[in-house]
Amino acid sequence: MRFGHFDDAAREYVITTPHTPYPWINYLGSEQFFSLLSHQAGGYSFYRDAKMRRLTRYRYNNIPADAGGRYLYVNDGGDVWTPSWLPVKADLDHFEARHGLGYSTITGERNGLRVQTLFFVPLGENAEVQKVTVTNTSDAPKSATLFSFVEFCLWNAQDDQTNYQRNLSIGEVEVEQDGPHGSAIFHKTEYRERRDHYAVFGVNTRADGFDTDRDTFVGAYNSLGEAAVPRAGRSANSVASGWYPIGSHSVVVELAPGESRELVYVLGYLENADEEKWADDAHQVVNKTGAHALLGRFATSEQVDAALEALNAYWTNLLSTYSVSSTDEKLDRMVNIWNQYQCMVTFNMSRSASFFETGIGRGMGFRDSNQDLLGFVHLIPERARERIIDIASTQFADGSAYHQYQPLTKRGNNDIGSGFNDDPLWLIAGVAAYIKESGDWSILDEPVPFDNEPGSEVPLFEHLTRSFQFTVQNRGPHGLPLIGRADWNDCLNLNCFSTTPGESFQTTENQAGGVAESVFIAAQFVLYGAEYANLAERRGLADVATEARKYVDEVRAAVLEHGWDGRWFLRAYDYYGNPVGTDAKPEGKIWIEPQGFAVMAGIGVGDGPDDADAPAIQALDAVNDMLGTPHGLVLQFPAYTTYQIELGEVSTYPPGYKENGGIFCHNNPWVIIAETVVGRGAQAFDYYRRITPAYREEISDTHKLEPYVYAQMIAGKEASRAGEAKNSWLTGTAAWNFVAVSQYLLGVRPDYDGLVVDPQIGPDVPSYTVTRVARGATYEITVTNSGAPGARGSLTVDGAPVEGNTVPYAPAGATVRVAVTV
Repeated sequence: MRFGHFDDAAREYVITTPHTPYPWINYLGSEQFFSLLSHQAGGYSFYRDAKMRRLTRYRYNNIPADAGGRYLYVNDGGDVWTPSWLPVKADLDHFEARHGLGYSTITGERNGLRVQTLFFVPLGENAEVQKVTVTNTSDAPKSATLFSFVEFCLWNAQDDQTNYQRNLSIGEVEVEQDGPHGSAIFHKTEYRERRDHYAVFGVNTRADGFDTDRDTFVGAYNSLGEAAVPRAGRSANSVASGWYPIGSHSVVVELAPGESRELVYVLGYLENADEEKWADDAHQVVNKTGAHALLGRFATSEQVDAALEALNAYWTNLLSTYSVSSTDEKLDRMVNIWNQYQCMVTFNMSRSASFFETGIGRGMGFRDSNQDLLGFVHLIPERARERIIDIASTQFADGSAYHQYQPLTKRGNNDIGSGFNDDPLWLIAGVAAYIKESGDWSILDEPVPFDNEPGSEVPLFEHLTRSFQFTVQNRGPHGLPLIGRADWNDCLNLNCFSTTPGESFQTTENQAGGVAESVFIAAQFVLYGAEYANLAERRGLADVATEARKYVDEVRAAVLEHGWDGRWFLRAYDYYGNPVGTDAKPEGKIWIEPQGFAVMAGIGVGDGPDDADAPAIQALDAVNDMLGTPHGLVLQFPAYTTYQIELGEVSTYPPGYKENGGIFCHNNPWVIIAETVVGRGAQAFDYYRRITPAYREEISDTHKLEPYVYAQMIAGKEASRAGEAKNSWLTGTAAWNFVAVSQYLLGVRPDYDGLVVDPQIGPDVPSYTVTRVARGATYEITVTNSGAPGARGSLTVDGAPVEGNTVPYAPAGATVRVAVTV
């Protein structure tokens, strides 16, 4: 592959040219401090909240692309270049970027000088560490000057991009050339008044010079690639006051042939209590105690190496929870490394900060975070518990929910809309997944407020009851749940009727009195309503469980009677009571969501893969016939070619993009799972490979985005550039595809009383072994697989045959060996 390759042993993707079709990025950080880093050193850093605590700037939609990052300029005897290629774009004799788990390295070489930078966020630290290794690969002595560069954001990223009349007058810094651990620059904008936080950018040596004023460093009318100070070969020692604060240190490096020198740069976030903000009585000098301690923890290369080793050990431990060994290396690398890694990134970010999400418009999604939990709960169940409490605390007393909340405050807001009627049911999904994984039933008794209002606390189980009852009490004339503003598909706005250009479909007032219903929410209610009934029954609430199952059965019957179009499930009923997703219409005949979710919920499943009359089989066959492409399953077909005011935003996209006939990868796993439910593992695995990035690596010229993580969307068959991906990293595809491959294709999933082992992957993977840690015990599950349609596995546990497909949970510390023959 001409852009790079996987290094599975190192758990890295190796990029061998800066000229990828799009910036390919990595995420650094796993706790409170995060950095986005492209293979060209682009990106930015923030503390907890990408909107409210942004440390450095990035320019989205810029020309050239990927503008803004942490750059290292080299002046080698007047020859100025950057090892990351950008921003100077001087030709390199060698380039390599390696994206690993929570770290990246970028190496550039030119004219006998090699510069490698390791980037990572150490565990337990609110800082990005950069270890730079400069090596003279020539046969003559070298004298070069390195110029580091970061551009500080003025904290609130949205205000930073808009409020120039104020922001171009508030920038402040302090410079410390002779600090206890080298030189440091302190970004203290607004620290004099209301802020208790500041940033530090330091290097572990006394710098030969510095700059903190961007205009001085770059030069008037220059781009970052033409920056004046590196071309002059010496720092200007500028001090920012107002205008644009930056951090830059210059270090002269003298190297004999073959000699190397290492430098450590640290970009950190610090907070001081109000009574400890200042180092002087005049309140002019920042109290730098915390910053000095931080810089002291990374003052040597040995300290940096130890921190990286700890980070690697952390990921090794996490990824040991679930792994597979098979004859398909692409399957193994996605399951063992990249899919789980992406799930952890979505845990941290939800949909808030990527190269497609600015970190300004969205925080943590109610629906998104509950679904993301399905993909990471096995890795960090204790943090999943905390996340569930955070999410549930934003719910309203009537069972509805804020659509998103800000990670810094953990409070809900309606800035991007509300009234999405699928939101409440996802809380049941997340809680059930957590209990199955952990066995922690106590969470249901945890006191949790409504809308974070003190005094409103009730047990978490009551929140689930409100979620369940919200759907029961909001049903339409066909007995199907009302859609509200929208359901999972935010762009299907059946009550909106927007005629104003630029108006948000997610925030504009909906029409009252509508009867728009969602077949998708109906299927969701059947699946997670049954889960709610199971939880109630296990709490000893038999009457509650019985009543809940009555409502579930009512909705199941309504789906089969009013949600069936003859060959597939309808998508919805609109404001006027007309069906959406029907063969009677020329466009939007069939939609993917209800086909997958209804079958996942067991609606119309019939008697296996040969039951051609079963609604589930008919619907899935229609999906294959009408929605299938080599790049995945499109969301609906045919795409809309005109604006359909009664459908809303979905029809505003060009045909083949996003929700209008695009391949929305998030819902492909629902069909994958549905195919395993009816016993068609070969079809399920085929769908899995179509959207999974490792299988698409060879078509990176078409796909464009990273070949190691999922994209939200791939252009559909009616698009002008079919197969081109958009919106990588932050997508529910990560969690749902891990659920699909780990729990249904490979077939090992936790339940309340044990691991269910039910492989359905087809004949292309004839044998494999899954190692699964659950509740402290280790299960080694070896599968011999015929892949025959409808075949189910027979199990032997520690040498003894067992009935059914559930392996009871063993005591912590035990090793259980399971042999499966399909």
